[in-house]
Amino acid sequence: MKHEMTTKSFKDIEDYGIIGNLETCALVGKDGSIDWLCFPYLESPSVFAAILDVQRGGHFCIRPLIEYESVQSYIKHTNILETKFFSALGEVIITDFMEVKGRDDDALVRSIFRKVVCTKGQMQISVNFKPAFNYARKIPTLEILNEGVLAQVNKDELFLQSAIPFNIYENEAQAQASLQGGQTLWFVLQYGHRSILKDVDCKEMLEKVKKHWLGWSERSLYAKVGRGQSWQDIIVRSGLVLKLLANPQTGSIAAAATTSLPERIGGVRNWDYRYAWIRDASFTAQALFHLGHVKESIEFRKWIWDIIDRYDDPSDIKIMYGLHSEMDIQEHMLENLCGYKDSSPVRVGNGAVNQKQLDIFGELLNMVYETTRYGEEITHKRWQNIKAIVDYVCKIWDKKDSGIWEVRGGPQHFVYSKLMCWVAINRALQIAKFKNYQAPLEVWHSKQEEIKDAILQRGFSKKLNSFVQSFDSEVLDATSLLIPLMGLLPINDEKVQGTIQATRDKLMAKDGLIYRYQAEDGLPGAEGHFILCSFWLIKVLALSGKVAEAEKIFLNILEYISPLGLFAEEIDSTTGKQLGNFPQAFSHIGLINSALYLGIAKGKEFEGPKPIGLL
Repeated sequence: MKHEMTTKSFKDIEDYGIIGNLETCALVGKDGSIDWLCFPYLESPSVFAAILDVQRGGHFCIRPLIEYESVQSYIKHTNILETKFFSALGEVIITDFMEVKGRDDDALVRSIFRKVVCTKGQMQISVNFKPAFNYARKIPTLEILNEGVLAQVNKDELFLQSAIPFNIYENEAQAQASLQGGQTLWFVLQYGHRSILKDVDCKEMLEKVKKHWLGWSERSLYAKVGRGQSWQDIIVRSGLVLKLLANPQTGSIAAAATTSLPERIGGVRNWDYRYAWIRDASFTAQALFHLGHVKESIEFRKWIWDIIDRYDDPSDIKIMYGLHSEMDIQEHMLENLCGYKDSSPVRVGNGAVNQKQLDIFGELLNMVYETTRYGEEITHKRWQNIKAIVDYVCKIWDKKDSGIWEVRGGPQHFVYSKLMCWVAINRALQIAKFKNYQAPLEVWHSKQEEIKDAILQRGFSKKLNSFVQSFDSEVLDATSLLIPLMGLLPINDEKVQGTIQATRDKLMAKDGLIYRYQAEDGLPGAEGHFILCSFWLIKVLALSGKVAEAEKIFLNILEYISPLGLFAEEIDSTTGKQLGNFPQAFSHIGLINSALYLGIAKGKEFEGPKPIGLL
């Protein structure tokens, strides 16, 4: 990738790496620019948002002054990012990382460490520090201090510690330095704190963070699945991505690290995913659980039980919450930002918070079932909560809702929502029988069969020989692939196999890329191919005994992954570029679970709970 020192422009999504401290995340481009960072939390207003507006958004960039090539990589099995620059005169490596926050570590100094070392020859570098607080709506004052630069708006401040002097030009602090082979510079960016760190302190922090991430990665059970497979490191990377989206202090798990990266360049399908959906977080917790990271699953269950315990009525449970359980996440638009590659509007908050999505109860109880059947106990009080949820599902399963895709064209009788209502009752029945808990088993069983009959009668199209998106429709939806994965019907059922074939015929493009659906959904414009849906197809093909074909599609999909092993939400099949918020939990969940299914289908060793009903 060649660069010249020209006006800063938008980068492709796959040209970013991610670092984080388990409270927030930063996106670092191949040009050495931090273009996205929110402090103090992932859902807080941004301090750098150049990914959403190159001119106004704000950035912190370190890069050579002359033409260069660059490449990024992680220190293996860590979230420590290295960006290597090569020029005719020399080579430089920037190492970016954040101090990692533990569950009880309230004294964490929120900071980004940037180590710049010349490894060969010599290199002149430029440093550009241009913070823009509150999504660039508040431009801070910049003050040169002996130890660096202070950016401040009221009580909010960023302090950039630097060993080289800066000058201020309008709203940007700029510096240059000439490095010789073996010479190192450290830059430390601190939020709400000013500590002067010595080089030895920075080196010790790097080793501490490296030890933390290596220790976490080594616990992954995937090291014992598919041993020798070429994609093993990508699975570990997916686990590390999911870990960055999980907050150990609250137990919540974000759906993605960004807001408003578009599903189509120039389109309006731009959403804020920096919140915890019960659906997404449940499946993230399951994926981590099956990789051996039980602690994260336990932390999430504590978070969700804390939410459930708030309500006497299950109907009051929201589909999503802030990462600190905030409920006020109403959607609004930022008109001061042009959007990624001029894709507007830029949204903060998410209007889906007010939707009814009945599937969340199935995903929640499926997660509870997955963990309880391997030893997790449920208290009497929490069993009463589960019973209340199931009784509620029995009453409302036949109501319309907005569905998993959060359509804005009005509620429908979505088949996937009915399926997950069936799952909620089914898993509660199994927990009750396995644990010998008191429950109205006959009532639940009867309602379970009623829902199944309705899905078979009204959710299947004889014309298409496939399950469909909503009752009595002729619209295909990739969620129908989940019917055998959730256990409603066996994989060899004719209706299931017909659905798999119809999905391939109507929703699949080249290389196994899948559209979610093809129907009016209340929004203008198109979208890309949804990465998670491809992984669903891989799983059902593997379960159908078509393992070689499933593996071929799996490898095809991996051709679209970023050089760092990161996935956004969607793929544009015409350009091969990634679309949507980044990195996306759903995509990495699908990758992990597809690999588990393929490993089991190929007879590989799996030393952990056998995964069922995995998204």
